[in-house]
Amino acid sequence: MPSRPLRQDVIAQARRVVVKLGTQVLSDDVGQLDLALLRSVARQVVTLRQRGVEVTLVSSGAIGAGCAELGLDRRPTDVAEQQAVAAVGQRRLMDRMHEAFSRHGLNVGQLLLTRGDFDDRSRFLNIRNCLGHLHKLGCVPIINENDTVAVDELRVGDNDMLAALICNALPADALVLLTVVDGLLDESGERIDLVQDIDDAMRHVRADRSKWGTGGIQAKLDAVRLVTGAGEVAVIANGRERDVLTRLFDAEHLGTVFVPRGKRLSSRSRWIGLTKRAAGVVTVDAGAATALAKRGKSLLATGIVDVEGSFKPGDVVLVRDDAGRDIARGLTNYAHDEVAAIMGKRSNQYEKALGRPAFAEVVHRDNLVLAEGG
Repeated sequence: MPSRPLRQDVIAQARRVVVKLGTQVLSDDVGQLDLALLRSVARQVVTLRQRGVEVTLVSSGAIGAGCAELGLDRRPTDVAEQQAVAAVGQRRLMDRMHEAFSRHGLNVGQLLLTRGDFDDRSRFLNIRNCLGHLHKLGCVPIINENDTVAVDELRVGDNDMLAALICNALPADALVLLTVVDGLLDESGERIDLVQDIDDAMRHVRADRSKWGTGGIQAKLDAVRLVTGAGEVAVIANGRERDVLTRLFDAEHLGTVFVPRGKRLSSRSRWIGLTKRAAGVVTVDAGAATALAKRGKSLLATGIVDVEGSFKPGDVVLVRDDAGRDIARGLTNYAHDEVAAIMGKRSNQYEKALGRPAFAEVVHRDNLVLAEGG
């Protein structure tokens, strides 16, 4: 597939987009926030809004901005120090964002999120509702990870993944990850225009990473996989390219475009299959794997051969075949110990094994989302 139709028919026609600004994009040569760049981004966002495009920004840079304000020459490695520096830098970052957008008569709204906000269904929906109302009020939402409180179990990990989660939460028509290179580069350093196979693209991953950032190309491709797996398009492009956003949405050949994989998933399917973290794993035999992947059946205990993890009813479980391949994710009707008690049994045996009335399905097909390629 050539990239021209995708750029013209999908990207140029997008009406709801998420744009991630990386730390290096936002910083000048000495690590200070680049005010001219911020003003350029604001101007481009205003132009897109005038065309009827809703733009949600995911902005890195709080720790980098805090380092600059506090006179630190490198990003701290101690978690408590990172949190303190982020507390200083987030205020500085939003001050500069406000300054850049207020020139155009626009307000900005700040959302600071952790991984748990996406795992909890109510909070997940609240994120989407809040973003929708910010746009209705004429504000530009600016999202960052809440580095001041996030610890390992609460962290999204990086703002590339945060942007992908936001893209799926809205849902948005496109994700644009802005960095300081022209896109995904091949072995000779040349920009790749179009990627149809994200797995194949992983061979281009390099171990380079700046002293200010947390991601790298691996993080960007992981984020792209989440978005294209939901059926949307993603782009990695150079945020320092002149008018990169408006030119991308004019269908110019900038950056690397990633082709959506399969049909668009519903918002609920995105939450089950791509957003909420799995609390455990159930392994199924070949017959159950075929029934799930090929015939659209519910998951019954009779086909389960193993249970891992600690989960409760309503949690997401990862379903694997007996060769260790991920085939689906779904909301379980049972806790881990209950699944262990009924696995391999027929549904008319569940009540005796559990000592109470029971669901026929461990995971109902309406709460099951097949893995890519399933």
